[in-house]
Amino acid sequence: MRHLPVHRLIPVRARARANVGKGVWRAANIQGLAPSRSIEATVAPPAIGSLRSFRVIADSSGSTFKSVGARLAFAGNSVLIYVDTLAPANGFTPSQLTAFGTLFDQTLYPIDTAAFGPPSDIDQNGSVIMLMSPVVNALSPSSKCATQGFVAGFFEEEDLGAGAGDPNSNHGEIFYSIVPDPSAVSSCAHTADDVGFSVPATFMHELQHLISFSQHFVIHRGQPEFGWLDEGMSIVAEELGSLYYEQKCPGTACRTNPAQIFPDSSQGFVSNFLFDSYAYALRPDTASVTLHSDSDGGFSWRGGDWLLARWLGDQFGNNVFRRMDESSFTGVANIEATTGQSFPSLFANFGVALFADSLPNLPRTTSPPANRFVTRNVRQLWARVFVTSPGDPNIPFAFPIRVVAITSDSSAHNMVPGTSSYYRIDTPTAASTVTIQFATPTGSPLSASLRPQLSIFRLPAGQ
Repeated sequence: MRHLPVHRLIPVRARARANVGKGVWRAANIQGLAPSRSIEATVAPPAIGSLRSFRVIADSSGSTFKSVGARLAFAGNSVLIYVDTLAPANGFTPSQLTAFGTLFDQTLYPIDTAAFGPPSDIDQNGSVIMLMSPVVNALSPSSKCATQGFVAGFFEEEDLGAGAGDPNSNHGEIFYSIVPDPSAVSSCAHTADDVGFSVPATFMHELQHLISFSQHFVIHRGQPEFGWLDEGMSIVAEELGSLYYEQKCPGTACRTNPAQIFPDSSQGFVSNFLFDSYAYALRPDTASVTLHSDSDGGFSWRGGDWLLARWLGDQFGNNVFRRMDESSFTGVANIEATTGQSFPSLFANFGVALFADSLPNLPRTTSPPANRFVTRNVRQLWARVFVTSPGDPNIPFAFPIRVVAITSDSSAHNMVPGTSSYYRIDTPTAASTVTIQFATPTGSPLSASLRPQLSIFRLPAGQ
């Protein structure tokens, strides 16, 4: 069964991009900002046990805020953890909190910043703050936690984008997290182990959002990244957490069941992108990869955007993510500027790779390098999702991509823009040429504004 923490507070992302687009937020209004670089720490770290007040989003629409007092409980090299003074009892023990903070400070933060670059530092403390508060727990009604998931944490762009006069901005780089609440005082119950399972991946996801926003808007003084690409990169950030543990536990090590693809320590990082990518591959013609934003619900488009971002990292190296974050370009233009290739060409090869990578019973090198993944074998991943989800109507096949056979002179199908559909033509052995014509149902040419394109992959004999 899928473990479903909700890694994003959707209205927050949408509101931020709207405020930048309307000019309400301007990088020039951020005090103390040096252009084109992050600021070196100039403020001494506060003392452990010191108190500070924060403003925290208190409803799912992102329109209500509460003031909370929090105590500094952990101070690392790059991460400061504040815990709300009203946090429920029986939360972390001191040793658990130290281990929790050390993981974020010495492992997760370095992984994210190595891949995506450093965040800004507008409060000049040289650190990212994690605020753990029951106000975050309360964002998710207990009646919905089991079926719809919960907000495990989020990054709020208002902390970086708003000027000094904004009363709800904490004017610093902050990640907001749930606290342990084993007695379900604030909402659904979360033990310390539950928080340790769900929050690390959420932190890596949201830290990428923080880095992206601070690099694009604060440092480079441009527009925030488009939601579809920003989200794909944040899911890659989660995946990087899994890759860290996979490399520590190769083969069958650290696995409750030796048949597991991922070690036990990876489980909190992988469930979302596995299921979301399967959902996308099952119905790719219904989920645009390039036209969604964080203000849109649903999971399948997020799976498509992780697949695209992962394929880009495999084709151009993981430093492609940092180059896209440390840029004034956004969206398609950002991908083209970073890779030096046209997006239609890239997207064509990506779409083919979803099907052609690791063709059954053939060497993986049967497909050209541009039509393969490197880090992942998506057929293997999806087959494992199928095996571990018996009877789930949402996971009906071991390989989810359904290829439509064209068996007559005409075949009519629909798809949304910004994605792929898959078709197969078996040509007669004696045929020297085959003509394929795209047209509207009335036979007229497709509008050039739709930017239709066709990618052809010749299957080996017997496939």
